[in-house]
Amino acid sequence: MDLWMENKPSNSELCTVLDRLIKNWETEVVEFKEAGKDYDKNKIGQYFSAISNEANLKSLQHGWLVFGVRNKDKEIVGSEYRNSKGLDALKQEISIGTTGGISFIEIYEVFPVVKGKKKRVILFQIPSATTATPTGWYDHFYGRNGESLGALSVEEIDRIRGQEKKDWSKQTIPEAKLEHLNKDAILLARNNYKKKMNKSYISEEVDRMTDEQFLTKLKLIIDGKITNAAMLLLGNEDYDYLFKTVPEASWRVFDSRNEVSDYEIFKIPYITLSERLFGKIRNLTYRYMPNQLTLFPTETKQYDMWILRELLNNCIAHSEYTYGGRIYLNEYEDKIILTNPGSFLPGKIEPILDPAYNPPFYRNQLLAETMVKLNMIDSQSTGIRRVFRIQKERYFPLPDYDLSNKQQVRVRIYGKILDENYSQILFKNPDFDLETVFLIDCVQKGIKIDKAAVKYLRKLKVIEGKMPNIFLSATISETLGEKTQYVKNKAFDDKYYKDLVVKYLEQYGKAKKRDIRTLLWDKLPEVMEDKQKEDKIRNLLSSMRRKNIITTDSSNKQISSWILVSKFKQEG
Repeated sequence: MDLWMENKPSNSELCTVLDRLIKNWETEVVEFKEAGKDYDKNKIGQYFSAISNEANLKSLQHGWLVFGVRNKDKEIVGSEYRNSKGLDALKQEISIGTTGGISFIEIYEVFPVVKGKKKRVILFQIPSATTATPTGWYDHFYGRNGESLGALSVEEIDRIRGQEKKDWSKQTIPEAKLEHLNKDAILLARNNYKKKMNKSYISEEVDRMTDEQFLTKLKLIIDGKITNAAMLLLGNEDYDYLFKTVPEASWRVFDSRNEVSDYEIFKIPYITLSERLFGKIRNLTYRYMPNQLTLFPTETKQYDMWILRELLNNCIAHSEYTYGGRIYLNEYEDKIILTNPGSFLPGKIEPILDPAYNPPFYRNQLLAETMVKLNMIDSQSTGIRRVFRIQKERYFPLPDYDLSNKQQVRVRIYGKILDENYSQILFKNPDFDLETVFLIDCVQKGIKIDKAAVKYLRKLKVIEGKMPNIFLSATISETLGEKTQYVKNKAFDDKYYKDLVVKYLEQYGKAKKRDIRTLLWDKLPEVMEDKQKEDKIRNLLSSMRRKNIITTDSSNKQISSWILVSKFKQEG
């Protein structure tokens, strides 16, 4: 199965996107149309231009054109637009008339059920206009004024054209020459590019090119000059001094005392960085019980190497190289932490988990585009979602993104299970989307979630307790042989507590209330308040008395003790 199919949003995920658009729509960047069986293609192009430009002006990643929803009242009515003809050809048809030949990010068909009937809705995801370049439709620039479609104003055109974004990776190094690049790295780049393109005529064309022609084709050489991107990916480490700030990567191993026990510094070329660095990582075999259906543990490596490669290459693509900081891969006994200089452009991780997410731009545009062409990073911004999905499918904790330092991005990958309850919940509910699993993962890590999220998880019956002391609920098999936090949080059956009382009385004959309190107190859930524990113990004893299991040896409550009823003692 190809990567796109693995990351294609499900119908339920698309229904969620549609619901959000209907409930939280912005007039200028979302347009709803009934569009029954047909719709004017020229009109689609005009809306494409308008929504793309408005998304740029609002600093949004994209906008939407939606077919099958009535604009007046946002009622889902369904659309038969190109139901038989197909939608794929529309991307090419639109690209012919747009500035720079851009087209839809994606076209999604979604099938919500409305009043018991399945409806077909089409979501056209439109990219934000490129920085400094307004999106035109056959040389006309369109915009929105509320819900009205019209010409983009001169002032708005000037605002877009006045945007400036410097791309470090595109800047050239005056002193650098072709001979300062690594020949083996260039050969690897050629092979990776041919594999990525997967077309015989492209491979033949690349084979006929000189190194300079090939690198010029990739824009790694501009006007005969070597770019920062070229030097970073393909440079000879003997000439890394040509950079204004020398890029480096560091691998460190920390022992049980959190002290560095081994380390190594890695330099350019970064096209081979992952292979060189991963040769150092201890990726031990890990055994765990993801479910209760087998007595035999699952064996797997602590880390999925695709995940580590994707995250490391993301560090390469998105680092702020003007800071002069290193990329770090810190290896601990049960986790790996990757750090790179520069802020996290989306600001937080949650938007990336949205199946419709598409980044508005890259920090190092040329570098990122080149790494896509060389098959080093994902082209549809689904790489991080796939990282989360793989961890989910392994029943492992999701990655942690620490964005508290605005000058760096820090991501933690776990090489072990943190809470068996979490693994069992995922095992029992394989259809949970990533956003739901993200919330469940927050609970197991003690990360605060809002009331709406708590209500949602409680409805799914995956959490217990009262805010802020909520915890994951799942049935834990005793065969696991490990004491978990669940035991501390989850109340046992009343029979468990009653049996403890009976055994105590069998051994000691009688017990004061304080003795029973001492016996049971630490075995009650930690999330219970003291008063709740007192009430629980009192209710247990009352229940046992009503069932004629225990009684008191005196009517005076001040001096009486609990004893077993003789009949029960004999039967027991």
